[in-house]
Amino acid sequence: MFKPLHNYVLLERIEEENKTAGGIIIPDNAKEKPSRGRVIAVGDGVYDGDERVPMSVAVNDVVLFAKWASSANEVKIDGTDYVLIKETDILGILK
Repeated sequence: MFKPLHNYVLLERIEEENKTAGGIIIPDNAKEKPSRGRVIAVGDGVYDGDERVPMSVAVNDVVLFAKWASSANEVKIDGTDYVLIKETDILGILK
């Protein structure tokens, strides 16, 4: 399994519904990549002086992340597509 370093988080995208609220079906090539994902793995956090700052997200959390995050990297591990992103580009946890 993959273990991110420092403040990186490995996410699996959660696909969104391909219909609008009015029932119009959006073709796959016109859909935006979802900005919602499930946390697969987290790093240990970064150091602030001598203390490690713990991560705010945990494995299996469903999060929203910035669509155009500068730290986002598309990676493929064991044939599965993931997003590797810094924790600071995660906007929040969905409960």
